Amino acid sequence: MSLEPFGARLRRAMDERGPLCVGIDPHASLLADWGLADDIAGLERFSRTVVEALADRVAVLKPQSAFFERFGSRGIAVLEKSVEEARAAGALVVMDAKRGDIGSTMAAYAETFLRKDAPLFSDALTVSPFLGYGSLLPAVELARESGAGLFVLALTSNPEGGEVQHALREDGRNVGATMLAHLAVDNAGEAPLGSFGAVVGATLGDLSSYDLDINGPLLAPGIGAQGATAADLAGVFGPAVRNVVPNVSRGVLRFGPDVVALRSSADRFAEEIRAAVTAA
Repeated sequence: MSLEPFGARLRRAMDERGPLCVGIDPHASLLADWGLADDIAGLERFSRTVVEALADRVAVLKPQSAFFERFGSRGIAVLEKSVEEARAAGALVVMDAKRGDIGSTMAAYAETFLRKDAPLFSDALTVSPFLGYGSLLPAVELARESGAGLFVLALTSNPEGGEVQHALREDGRNVGATMLAHLAVDNAGEAPLGSFGAVVGATLGDLSSYDLDINGPLLAPGIGAQGATAADLAGVFGPAVRNVVPNVSRGVLRFGPDVVALRSSADRFAEEIRAAVTAA
């Protein structure tokens, strides 16, 4: 049996817990800041602490797959456990793997993260559309079948992204806008929110020239350490701000391994974002 669609589950989680996504990013420097070794034991301690501190209170947790994959099969085992425990505690899990390929390979990536009985099944997956949006079809189809979602790279905050995302097509629309238009089609008619979202940086400034009303969520990195604040969201996202899922990583994780401090920081961000969205 498939789950209720991701968009509906995400809308409810954001309304109940506040619109906040916290990354699980166990890179070597952060492990060191926590007083942990850059090894499997440190990885496991870090991940368990984040999940125990936050999974019962934030809407979304977003593990970055690469930081687990670098430890090989033992790291993947830690990731599997983290996903399982986070979802059991009520958080939605967005797997940040940014997969993108064609045909049977894209289908295999989709099965890894979006098949309901897969060890790494996640509520949503980040994907790269730069082999063409149509190349994502196996992931779109399996996500629909499983009740999962996708977050498609569209307008990312890294400065290198512009050379691809701002490139103009023959119809005069740039690549980022084209991705948003595809997502609007895939979300058409869904209520209360479609399951196919875009990754749009919160640090990009005024995006009023883009149609962000895709009837789907907008995963927005950049809050906290990258310089964007909750107060910036309305100016960046305009009328679509209610569907924004701001992502905070270092801004919360720097308070670890103190569980109370992690929770306080996440609660503070969630309330600041909720207040800014409500006021918009």
